[in-house]
Amino acid sequence: MAFSFFKKSSKEKKKDNRYLTLKVHQVRRETNDAVSLVFENPEGGLNYQAGQFVTLILTIDGKKIRRAYSLCSSPFLDELPAVTVKKVEGGSMSTNVNTVTKAGDEIEVMEPMGHFVTPIDENKKRHLVMIGGGSGITPLMSITKSVLFKEALSTVLLVYCNRDKDSIIFKAELEKMKATYGERLKVVHILEKPSADVESLEGLLTVEKVGQILSNVPGFDYRGADFFTCGPAPMMDIAVDGLVKLGVAADAIKRESFTAGETSPAEIVDQSGQSLPVKIILDGEEHTFDVPSGKTILETGLSLDIDMPYSCQSGLCTACRGKLLSGEVKMDEDDGLSASEKGEGYVLCCVGHPITSDVVIEIG
Repeated sequence: MAFSFFKKSSKEKKKDNRYLTLKVHQVRRETNDAVSLVFENPEGGLNYQAGQFVTLILTIDGKKIRRAYSLCSSPFLDELPAVTVKKVEGGSMSTNVNTVTKAGDEIEVMEPMGHFVTPIDENKKRHLVMIGGGSGITPLMSITKSVLFKEALSTVLLVYCNRDKDSIIFKAELEKMKATYGERLKVVHILEKPSADVESLEGLLTVEKVGQILSNVPGFDYRGADFFTCGPAPMMDIAVDGLVKLGVAADAIKRESFTAGETSPAEIVDQSGQSLPVKIILDGEEHTFDVPSGKTILETGLSLDIDMPYSCQSGLCTACRGKLLSGEVKMDEDDGLSASEKGEGYVLCCVGHPITSDVVIEIG
């Protein structure tokens, strides 16, 4: 099938209300390589759940970059929404935010999304176990602040892994929270390079450490708790293994991970080597193009300069989500979608490949 690209404009282009422009109220230095961007509220406020993320969109060196960052603020406690960005070696977005972004700048963002959340209910009495590493603390911080503020009978155990004391994001804020909430918040630091002025366990997180910590925290019963982990994938794997060894069901542990990378693994869905047509409905316009075998719908659309929404490019964040109106799509990974979204026919374009010739997807 010959490669083709057609575009059909509707009479009236719809505004995509998933995009917002937020003004930076403050750039707050957290560590030597991490800052928090505190945003002014947009008109009507920013509607989000504790644990969700937003996608920042910046044009850097003439190229539009998108990256997902979890909100570290609480929708119940903090007046202004905020994200924390840790500088990554070679990372265009994280470097720009840490070195260039200033108060007063305006940044385009995609609306808050994500399933790394928990219902907050002031009538609940529960234990929560949070295991985080590095900047993985950000959604855990949002959830922790929200639970402690709204659920007066609930307690939180936070296990936080870092390289050294200077890498601890929110160090001062965590100390204030411990003073405020007393025994309701227990924080266990694990540092590769321990320091005399920070009480901590030495080394890396291990399966054994998970068991030792949860079994020996005074007044805290992990059995029946809600479990959350966020951070580098190897750390999360260890956290899950440690919890499973204690008898926690793996599917009872919520994980959050964002890895910016290529749009999909090199899985070839259409073994014939043929391209298949896809129609994308975006902002009231129709775009029809052929997707080559082994390529994803998103990477093909982006190569044609179609401004399709995306963020993580790994099937995790759902920013590229679209509703499948006809045809069949094979996804390399669908964990980013909830069961209800799958049931309603939503697909992820960043890891999606057409397997029939009648695929129509409405983005949004």
